[in-house]
Amino acid sequence: MMVLWRAKQLGVLVLAVGLFPFQAHAENAENRSESHPGYECSGSAKAMPSNAIQWLERSLWASHCYAFQARAVAIDAINVRTLALSHRIQDGIRQQVVQYLDGPSVSIERRSPVGRLAWTQENSNGELPTPAKWAAHLDQYYTVELEDNERVAGRDAVKLDFDPRDEWRFSHQWWVDRETGLLLKHVLSDKQGRIIETFQITQLQSPQQYTGSVRMDAAKSVLSTPWRVTWLPDGFVAQPATFAGDDGHQRLYSDGLATVSVFVEPLGEEETTALREGVQQLGVSAVAIEHYVTTQGRWQLVAIGEMPVTTLQRIARSITFDQAAVDSVEETEQVDTGE
Repeated sequence: MMVLWRAKQLGVLVLAVGLFPFQAHAENAENRSESHPGYECSGSAKAMPSNAIQWLERSLWASHCYAFQARAVAIDAINVRTLALSHRIQDGIRQQVVQYLDGPSVSIERRSPVGRLAWTQENSNGELPTPAKWAAHLDQYYTVELEDNERVAGRDAVKLDFDPRDEWRFSHQWWVDRETGLLLKHVLSDKQGRIIETFQITQLQSPQQYTGSVRMDAAKSVLSTPWRVTWLPDGFVAQPATFAGDDGHQRLYSDGLATVSVFVEPLGEEETTALREGVQQLGVSAVAIEHYVTTQGRWQLVAIGEMPVTTLQRIARSITFDQAAVDSVEETEQVDTGE
């Protein structure tokens, strides 16, 4: 069942996304145009932040301007997992590695000129948002409050509380290192205040500020599909991320903090290809599954993310189809399979 496999694959990535929101499309340095903009990391950071939004900006800046090694722990209702984190920067290219230290051996590595700024805004005209624009976007959809005098992993920190301004997303809490601005701890909570997951660095080793420019590629376009999502919470926009094996049936949406993946695939005649309709839990992520019938057959709609199940169900149920495009997809698949 390809959709379920992809959902599990996305679940493996969820911890990495918590600390390293990277674009899954990796490129080599020699394939980039020198005309692409860079993010300047040299020199000193801005003056010490004095409010929550300034701390948010500093954290977004630090996330791709510091190299470091770290140990971390991730805790949810089912598992406690320990991880080794590595973030290196060489010639403007960020290398990010997340290695699981217990359970099955899993190591995730990405090399990309784009870091947290892989998130793109609607109508960005190919330009990736600066930390200031990103922070301003989040401020529209979350109330961001600051608490001082915190301590995490033996380091002085400040705490940022992200309280959603609507009922469609969860609350987030960040603990940010006072010295560097790096994210030390992240807690995700539901609408009742129950903790869904805690991700925390337990040891941060020798963070060093990069003194060059971290280059950024222009935002890539989102490919067209024979279907579209007609409802998303305010602030969510399509992201041009491309995943390995992507066949045009997956799309990614984000408000800059929360993310939802949508999978739409035709169902064959065999019922074994279908997942049960309804809501399932996949680790810290919830999954909403719906079936949809067109004149050409049945489709499976899946929305997955660390969001309320009511949000995911509404997103999945809002998917509509362009019948002409559906017919074209069906004809192409029949040709590919020799039918």
